[in-house]
Amino acid sequence: MRIDEYSLEVLVHMNLEKAVHVLDKMRLPSGAYTASLSDDYSYVWIRDIFYTVLPFLYKRSERYEAAYHALFDLFKSYEWKIDIHIEKKPVYLYEYIHSRYSTELEEIHVEWGHAQNDAIGAFLWGVGEGVRHGQRVIRDSSDLRIVQKLVEYLENLQYWQAEDNGMWEENIEVHASSVGACVAGVRAVRMLVNVKEELIQKGEETLRGLLPCESETKEVDLALLSLIFPYRIVDREMALQIINRVTSRLERERGCIRYEHDQYYNEGREAEWCFGFPWLGLCYRELGMDEVAEAYVEKTMRNIPDNWEIPELYIGGKNIANVNTPLAWSVSLSYLFLSVMELEQKQIH
Repeated sequence: MRIDEYSLEVLVHMNLEKAVHVLDKMRLPSGAYTASLSDDYSYVWIRDIFYTVLPFLYKRSERYEAAYHALFDLFKSYEWKIDIHIEKKPVYLYEYIHSRYSTELEEIHVEWGHAQNDAIGAFLWGVGEGVRHGQRVIRDSSDLRIVQKLVEYLENLQYWQAEDNGMWEENIEVHASSVGACVAGVRAVRMLVNVKEELIQKGEETLRGLLPCESETKEVDLALLSLIFPYRIVDREMALQIINRVTSRLERERGCIRYEHDQYYNEGREAEWCFGFPWLGLCYRELGMDEVAEAYVEKTMRNIPDNWEIPELYIGGKNIANVNTPLAWSVSLSYLFLSVMELEQKQIH
């Protein structure tokens, strides 16, 4: 599909700014965001904030800056914990830097898969890229101190060979998407703090051994798209292998499944995640494959209601959205992708 004048008119009619209004509903006074308005997801995840504010990265934005300031303040409140695990590897999951928090940005004392190295890598990438794009995410030397300590935390974990819960907070193993996020993160901040070159090289070596697979148990996983967009840390040949596997094995009618045999909201089939379509569109755009990216405009729009409250997923085996509606991550990637495609079409005309 080409984005013809009619399609562009539909995009404008949909009023992309509605997306910002929906995201603002999930914005907390601190500047952080809850993952959803649902009771199930009324928590703050580091990773979800990262993806929620991605649309605001590319020109200076108070939303972007405030979100990172909130995360910096969170890390400072648990700096004592980071200090311990710069020296001593975490053993129990609760010892890791937590992946999710209450809306007051405090740890929640229930069992959770907190070994999520990709969340720390994502934060570091967001800081480094934020600075590069003119965002005032670094306020003072204490923020830089936190960046340095998080780099040292990943070094002590030996992230390049560390088993973690990964993007989907599930089974413990070495995940290419987690290693890749850490490689991207430490690369992004090496102008801000001290980063040993071997810290990057060891991660790259692991990726050469793992890719195009996500892990020993998963050949293909939606999380691998992050290595193409936003991180851009694989070459074209590898990116094409990853994206071809995702489209051929994970793409469905209402979105993408996360991986084959996923049991989350599985009622006969794997659940279909709405942000899969705009994420694929953004990846194809990174590869310069604009005509393919344009096909994902229509697919993305298919999941957007008039109020822009896009769900997390459609339950596997049913054409029914789950309760996590709207999901900030779904709204933000759809908003970012359609905004970029609309802007490009305007430039052509």
